[in-house]
Parts: sequence; C-alpha cells; structure tokens
Amino acid sequence: MKGITRRGFLSLCALLSITEGALGCTSNGGKSTSPVQMIGFNKDLQPVARDDFYRTTYEIFPYSFCDSNGDGIGDLNGIRQKLDYIGDMGFDQLWLTPVHPSSTYHKYDVDDYYAIDPVFGTMGDYEALLTECHERGIRVLMDLVLNHTSDTHPWFVSAVEYLRGLPADKDPVREECPYVWYYIFSREQLDGFVPLEGTPYFYEARFWSEMPDLNLGNEEVRGEIRDIMTYWLDKGVDGFRLDAVTSYMTGNPDGNIEFLRFLSETGKSINPNCYLVGEAWTDRTSIAALYTSGIDSLFDFPFADSEGIIRSVMNGSYAASDYVLAMVRAEEAYREANPSYVDAPFYTNHDMGRSAGFYALDDGPVTKMAYALSLLMPGNSFVYYGEEIGMKGSGKDENKRAPMYWSDDASTEGMCVGPPNMDEVQMKFPSLETQMADDLSLWRWFTEVIRVRRAFPAIARGATEPVDAVSDANVAAFIRRGDDGDVLIVMNLREEAAEKDLSAVSGNLKLAAVLNTSEESISYEGGTLSLPAYSIAVLAFDAGE
Repeated sequence: MKGITRRGFLSLCALLSITEGALGCTSNGGKSTSPVQMIGFNKDLQPVARDDFYRTTYEIFPYSFCDSNGDGIGDLNGIRQKLDYIGDMGFDQLWLTPVHPSSTYHKYDVDDYYAIDPVFGTMGDYEALLTECHERGIRVLMDLVLNHTSDTHPWFVSAVEYLRGLPADKDPVREECPYVWYYIFSREQLDGFVPLEGTPYFYEARFWSEMPDLNLGNEEVRGEIRDIMTYWLDKGVDGFRLDAVTSYMTGNPDGNIEFLRFLSETGKSINPNCYLVGEAWTDRTSIAALYTSGIDSLFDFPFADSEGIIRSVMNGSYAASDYVLAMVRAEEAYREANPSYVDAPFYTNHDMGRSAGFYALDDGPVTKMAYALSLLMPGNSFVYYGEEIGMKGSGKDENKRAPMYWSDDASTEGMCVGPPNMDEVQMKFPSLETQMADDLSLWRWFTEVIRVRRAFPAIARGATEPVDAVSDANVAAFIRRGDDGDVLIVMNLREEAAEKDLSAVSGNLKLAAVLNTSEESISYEGGTLSLPAYSIAVLAFDAGE
C-alpha cells in the first residue's frame, strides 16, 4: 500500500464499508486488518430474517433530520436520501414523529389527520417514502396523536363558533353541532380545563390551551379514528405509535385500557399486521395493566432516561446483576398481562435529554455500554436519531431535537438549522462524517451491536434467564432462550477487566460474537471468559445442547 499509511487505509476502508454495506475492513483474502477485535470477528454474521414485530426501530424527528431542498428544515425526501444509511446500520423499521399539518415545529397539535404538512413535502413524497422503505424491508410507523387536536382543527373551530353563537341561557343541541361533543366542555372550570373566550364555557386541555382534549368515549369520535387508521393503513403504513396513552381518560386507568383495546381491535380488523406501540410514561405495574388491553407494545420507560434502570446501573447506583433481575421482572409482569406482548425498550427519545450528557467524564465506553443494555433487551428496540453518534441536547424541548450532526461543515448538503428558539448545542463526540472512519467510534459500536442483535433471533425474541453464578456487581450474565436456539450474554459494565468461570452454565459454549470498546480482545478458553473493561461476549450453545 505504497503512498498511504495504515491509519489512512483503515479510514478509507471504513468509509467504503458504508457504501457497500460491509461491517468490516479487510484485506489479504478477507482477514481483518483492524486492531479492534469485533470488526473481524463479527464480519460474517448475517441477519436472520423474521417477518414479525421484533424489529430494530429508528426514531426520526423529521424537522431536524435531513433537508433535501435547501430551506434548512428536514423533510420526507431528505429521509428518503438517507435510507441506505439507516438500512446499512441494521434498522428495519422507522418511526416518524408527526408529519400532519400543524402550526408548531413539533406537529403534536394536528390540524388535519389526512394530510402531510407542506414543510415536510407532499402526499406523493410520503407515498414514495413508504414504497422505498418497503423495498428495503423497512417498515414505517406513523405517530398517531389522539389525546388532543390543535385548537385550529376544523372540529374544534366548528364547536367554538357554535358555542360563541349560543345565547348564554341556551344549552348546545347535538343535532345542531355534533362537534361540541367531540371535545369536553363544561360551564365549570374543572381541573385541567381552560376558559373558552367569549363564552361561559371551559374546555379540557391537559397539555396546553392550544391542544384541546378529544372526547374519546364518543362513538362519533371513534368512528373518525377508525376512518383515519383505515386511510393510512390502506396507504401502506405498517402501524402506529400512540402518543400519551395514559392521558386518554385522565384519572381513569380502566378507561385508558378500554380505549387501547378499541384501538388494537380496530387496527387488527383493518390489517391483521397492524402494529401498535404506546407511550406510557409510567411504572412497570401500570404498564403491565395497560398490556391487558391487548396492545402489541408499550415503551419500557422504567429502563429509560437519566433516572432509569440503565443509567442507574452504569453510574454504579445499581449492580450489574440488578439489570438482569429488572429484565426478568418486567418480562414476567408483561407476559402475565398479555402473553403476546412485544416489549419496546428504548433509552432516550425526543422528550428526554440525550444520553451522551448522562456521563460527564465519559469519553465513549460508558455511553456505548449503556446503549447496548437497551439494544440487547428483548422486544422491538427503539433508537432516537443522533444517539448513534452521541449527540447532545438537554433542557428545553428544542435542544433535544437538534439537527442531525452529519458533518462539521454546516453548509454540507442535508444539514438542518434546527427548531426555532433552540439554544446552541455543543456536541461532545465528532460528526458522523468523522466517526465513519473510526473503528472505535460510537457509530461503529451501534452498527456492531445491531448486527449482533439481528444475527441471533433469541436476543430480540427469547426469554431472559439469569445466570447468578456469573453475575455480580460488575458483570451481568444471562441466557436468552429462544425457539431458534439459546445464547449466553456476558457484559462487563465496569472499567476493570473481569475473568469469569462459565462452568456453571450447562452445555458446550463457543464464543459467537464480541463487542469491544477498546483494542483489547475478549477470549474464551478452557471454560474461562476474559472480558476487558466495558466489553460484551455472546456465546452460543453447540447444536444439540
């Protein structure tokens, strides 16, 4: 390789691997030239295709992802331009936050459930995105916001105009304006209600005065929702992310369960393959209760965010073995409520501070291992855009939705300007452009973890069995038992190297995949597993065991 340094060759290979979809940098007949063990060790792992709800999902906030027309705002065609990037990382499902017309940048106050906001493109652009995703084996989830609409939605506008035209001593008549019953009005200012100017009425608006709550017990509203779901499922949408499911019927958990049952049954009646995942920002017991509705998935909030189980394990507040125990307890609770449930683990989302800010002194390994704890949980795993490169953002919501950090050069094609009123966000880790050339980057780590997750079906689909003889304060060990074979996963979550005797595990084990945060290697010899700091080993059981 005259005229090019070894480091330059590795960087070039890393860049070429993105174009070709490869996950290793090899020469000399396929032997890895990278000093990072996982690059060569895992290079032959292939995803095992399964057409089910156990997927690896990439959440995109369209406004900040990729701009295709130069206006500084992300759009649908920008997402289409990045489908190879998304697919090459191993993601096989997208969740787009709301794309319906709305006056806000976040679009969680819908004006029209049947349209696409012009800032993101046209209906034709959305249909093209669906087509291209499906051609790549990527499913698409639409964010369905049903707790409330915008106060400029035609339903609410009609109700307000009618109420303002009523004499003060006259009650509304349903036949004259059914839209009054689409929302929740009262002549008393109840908790969570705001005044309707120019009338003696108040209306429920739990989140914001410009987001009036829908009356989800109204059969006419449910008919509208059925029509909306039918419209998008007929277009090819694969399912829905349901916003704020614990707020559907405020103070009425049974009402929330009943409405989720209606949504689940309605979706399946339109398309048996319709997938629903709900946002239930609550504890494990409450999530389990919601699963009795029959909904496919609920986000596993107890593991997420800056105060969740994953962060508590990685900062030492909890032992590594507590992570395993927490998974087992969650699986037991959810399975008892709904045997067909599919967990929806995640670490951060558009409402939370980004995970790179959770560990101030960390230069990469802790952040990497924390996300592996999420990605290696069973279920349909969700990752928020930019987490794969360690983007930062905290405080007000706009900061958590900063532009995807494609390049250090703000003029690079596709770069977005970010939401209005966003503070300047100083990134901790390099841009994607830089990370692609580094075998120890966060981006490379994500790609490798997802590669391993998809190569062993039991990781996403199996049940967790703790290995107490191996787990301790620093090391988490568990077997994931699945129909396609079992795997043993052993994680060293601390900065000290660890050696573990695996003789207590019944069966003939072989090292099947490795995940390294340094150039130090993992080894398994004579029943002893050697794990460098912050590393993960996946061991398979020989056939017949």
